[in-house]
Amino acid sequence: MTLFGKKLPMMSSLIVWLILWEIIGRFELLMLFPPFSEVLMALGDVVTSSSFAEAIRITAVSYVGGLALALVVGIPIGIAMGLVPAIDKLLNMWVNTFLSAPLSALVPIFMILFGLGTPTVIVTVFMFAVFIIILDARAGVQNISSSLLEMSHSFGASRFERGKIIVLAALPEILAGIRLGMIRGVKGVVIGQLLVSIIGVGALFSLYQQNFLMAHFWALILLLFAFALTLAELVARLEKRIEYYAGVRS
Repeated sequence: MTLFGKKLPMMSSLIVWLILWEIIGRFELLMLFPPFSEVLMALGDVVTSSSFAEAIRITAVSYVGGLALALVVGIPIGIAMGLVPAIDKLLNMWVNTFLSAPLSALVPIFMILFGLGTPTVIVTVFMFAVFIIILDARAGVQNISSSLLEMSHSFGASRFERGKIIVLAALPEILAGIRLGMIRGVKGVVIGQLLVSIIGVGALFSLYQQNFLMAHFWALILLLFAFALTLAELVARLEKRIEYYAGVRS
């Protein structure tokens, strides 16, 4: 961001939006938007409440379970699609369809199949995260130079060694898919808890909304945003550390 020819920190635009939020909230034009200062004060009440720790525990179990399942399923399928044209033709249309589909509409079906509880939320997180992981892993494998694989054959590499070469060469895109899958997974766990059985942070959102505690409502949203952005930043830093593989694979 540049102002009057001077380069400002990236946080400058965020500060501007927060100031506007505070001003709009002070005018009390909309009950849904309290001043940002009130949201910050409510942040302490949310974090120290007795229900917050249990809500976070339930949410963390659902999120980690769904994301782990998405990684275990998504990365191998994406690699297989990148290596085998027949598998790619069979699955590519379906993966793209589910990636762009409104997955929230499928949650009632998951509820019928898996019941009202954590298993349904885990499946929801899985569905939100797995397809972007598949496509990025596929893109990473397809970007590998054929000469790299030919060289591994000529040097007599074993099947395990060739698989290791493929994974390392595709690692930049795989990590990008994991980062995006983490962000989509946060959305999945909140939607799942809200629509399925009002558990975890979904129960807190419902409580704050029903009692018109909008400062607490926005404080919880800020916590979830901070969680998602922190995860994304951690994976992004890991991506930068392995950019070497993107440079040498050609």
